[in-house]
Amino acid sequence: MQPPPTPLEPEPEPEELIRFREAWRKELEQKKAQSSKKEQVNGDSKDSEAARSPGLDSEPGIQAGSSGQAVTGRPTAASLQRSHGMTAMAPSLIAAVGIYRRAVQCEQQSQLDEALQLYRQAFRMDANVDRAFHKIEQQNMAVTAEVEGSKSHRRATSSMDAAIDALTHATAAASIKPTGPSGVLATGTLASVVAEFPADLKFEPEDEKEGTPINMIPDELLVHILKFLNTSAIERFASISRKARVICLDSAIWRELVEMTYMPPQVPVDLPLDEIVENYMFDYRRMFIEHPRVRLDGVYIALPYMRAVEKGHLRMLGLIHIITYHRYLRFLPDGQVLSLLANEEVIPQQIIPLIKPTLRMKARQFFPVQLFIDLFIVQGFSIGSWSLDGRTVLITNLVDASSKSTLAIEGHHEPAEHAPSNFASRYVFQMTLTLGARPMGRWNRLDFDQYDSVDLRSGEVIGLGLKHERPFWFSKVRSYA
Repeated sequence: MQPPPTPLEPEPEPEELIRFREAWRKELEQKKAQSSKKEQVNGDSKDSEAARSPGLDSEPGIQAGSSGQAVTGRPTAASLQRSHGMTAMAPSLIAAVGIYRRAVQCEQQSQLDEALQLYRQAFRMDANVDRAFHKIEQQNMAVTAEVEGSKSHRRATSSMDAAIDALTHATAAASIKPTGPSGVLATGTLASVVAEFPADLKFEPEDEKEGTPINMIPDELLVHILKFLNTSAIERFASISRKARVICLDSAIWRELVEMTYMPPQVPVDLPLDEIVENYMFDYRRMFIEHPRVRLDGVYIALPYMRAVEKGHLRMLGLIHIITYHRYLRFLPDGQVLSLLANEEVIPQQIIPLIKPTLRMKARQFFPVQLFIDLFIVQGFSIGSWSLDGRTVLITNLVDASSKSTLAIEGHHEPAEHAPSNFASRYVFQMTLTLGARPMGRWNRLDFDQYDSVDLRSGEVIGLGLKHERPFWFSKVRSYA
């Protein structure tokens, strides 16, 4: 006869949870003591304002917990004066405080795993997020106590109260609701979709008999791997399952991508990136999709044409001549733009790999006798500068590269007043285009708004006709020759 099994001993509670519970009990006792004092003070409504100030001075300040949690008492007026700098917090710090607040709530609900992930995310955004959270909680409790005590006797709001209210509202607006089990950052329609996902997400095999080794890889390692992929590959991976969708929403992936993409000339020099991200609720993925950007991984191509009608003796025998040509624009990260004009005899598959800043030199050096290359490539090749402001793309100083090819090869750069007196050296061109996206996020269209020529001698600007111009459409290029 076997002895009866010994009962399993209950697992000991974590020390952090025990310390947090003790701090929480102390706070409840303090609140009870405060409420009893408040009842005595409210007995005399005339002296309620004078009695409330010393009551605040006698309250304790902050009692720190062990896991980043703080139990806050009502601050004094002097402490509010000392923390007046918090009204001008950085937008990234406000967002970090919102995530830290969610972590505190999860810890109070014994959701320790999710709380740990949120704590990590908050401290990644700002190392001083815990101090900012404690100070904001102090101010919030002071505002709450003031509202409760002034229900029967209202007074004019002071400048300090207005500053605290503005800070409270700004913090509440910046608080981001949890969108999934891992606390990822998402806004808009996608946030409501991810919020309906279950808490225990994992990768499921297509065949139930097979295993899923990817579940053994930590989420942090998957996020690090995804940083090396382009956006198309990231979104394709996100479409395989709900778990992948949540992982691909990690802000660490999109933040690094945004910081590498949105820098001058993609954005104005005097416009900080934090101000742009603030308009998208600090959702870096949403900013990458919705904020205008010029594509640098390919070429914008337009297919204009001109039609000339030759009248004959009979109306039915009139001849129509259609001249078709291609206009190419390639934007470079350093602010240069390459413009190429070629007729239909040179197909895009042959010419696109050659669109590089060295095109004019290669054509002169390696094809000296090929008039075809010299006529249709070098003569229509121009180099200029570009910048983006909102959705407006401005191309300036567009100079015909054929007139500068010899000087560029020899390394000489002459000013405009000493340049040869031909048409190509006397005039530069400038374009104004509008950036569009069909569908959203592609940023694959450029519409002509204005096309001007500038006389370098007189400074006269002459507008050119846009009757035959057509919009540019983006074509991705894998590699250049």
